[in-house]
Amino acid sequence: MNNELLSILDSIERDKGIKKEILVNAIESALISAARKKLGKHVMDIKAKFDQETGDFKVFGPDGGELSGNFGRISAQTAKQVIIQKIREAERDVVFDEYQHKVNDITSGSVHRFEKGMIVVDLGRAEGVLPRREVPHNEEYRQGDRIKALIMDVKKTPKGPEILLSRTNAGLVKRLFELEVPEIYEGIVDIKSVSREAGDRSKIAVYSKDDKVDAVGACVGMRGQRVKSIVRELGGEKIDIIRWNIDVGEFIASSLSPAEISSVRLNEAEKRAEVLVADDQLSLAIGKKGQNVRLAAKLTGWNIDIRSKAELENVNKVPVTEIDSVGPKTAKALAKAGFKTAGDIAKADIKQLSGVDGVGKKTAEKILKSAKKVLEQKVHEVRDRKGKEKKAQAADQADNDKKKSEEGKDKE
Repeated sequence: MNNELLSILDSIERDKGIKKEILVNAIESALISAARKKLGKHVMDIKAKFDQETGDFKVFGPDGGELSGNFGRISAQTAKQVIIQKIREAERDVVFDEYQHKVNDITSGSVHRFEKGMIVVDLGRAEGVLPRREVPHNEEYRQGDRIKALIMDVKKTPKGPEILLSRTNAGLVKRLFELEVPEIYEGIVDIKSVSREAGDRSKIAVYSKDDKVDAVGACVGMRGQRVKSIVRELGGEKIDIIRWNIDVGEFIASSLSPAEISSVRLNEAEKRAEVLVADDQLSLAIGKKGQNVRLAAKLTGWNIDIRSKAELENVNKVPVTEIDSVGPKTAKALAKAGFKTAGDIAKADIKQLSGVDGVGKKTAEKILKSAKKVLEQKVHEVRDRKGKEKKAQAADQADNDKKKSEEGKDKE
């Protein structure tokens, strides 16, 4: 029996990863609990010793005398229950430690069940929870489906470790590239930043430490196989791979891909970039519902204002008299200093405006803020007008097509 017990302990240590010392402590605790049940709960000074070499155990009473002689008949069930409980607790700790070291890493499993707005994923030794908010809008799962997800957090609960998963986090895109592209794993190519709107589009900025290695080409792969593999894993999500550049202006211009950028003007103090594009590139630079510029801003960490050449020509002509905080006297002083339009003021800084007669630092700040605000309003007015014109043109075209169709039917 003793040899059998030792074999069981070896098997548990090997299969479940629980150290034998923890199991021995569990057995000794179980022996003490069983003895206390026999002698009475008030008896506190009971000790137990398990011999790991022979598998023999001894229990000593308050007087130091051995109780092993008749211990075989006392509360074996209690001892068994305590051992099982201790092993379960130890197993939970092992699983917790294992997954705690995997936070921000990818794991995979199968969809086990659905409960309270969450997908419960069978990970093998544990279960992960994937809240609905962490699932892209274009993904649906059924029981048994295989799933890859990012481990966001691991918490201890009375039922065991709770492993929080995500399919929407930008870190998932980063880890997929790290797994798919050997140059990233080897440290030749760096991922500088990632921005993502899960289910729709991601942008990833990469940089090569080796001049002989093209960072973008490495991520795309031969015939696009590497990026295609990641796109498939993300359910068809579009991925823009951007070449990171130490030159912020160049980086911002690249981040707005696939649009072609005419120029970028930086405001370091406000970390704001004014981007100029050709009229036919405006909608492409902004993207559907502003998605392209929004992702570019997240990727670069800069606020990005996009203007078309036509918009810039129109709004820059707004006279200074339309700016709040600018009266006739101040407008005259500004014009004398060369600031005749809101566009002129928006290009200036506080120091330049403060140099104008009668304009202090606080007034300069107000004027600059108001100038930018009025320019924003004018840009929106221009865009709204153009939008309405396009809708009207589309409606006229639809009416013309309908008339032509009806005329054709009449001729038939």
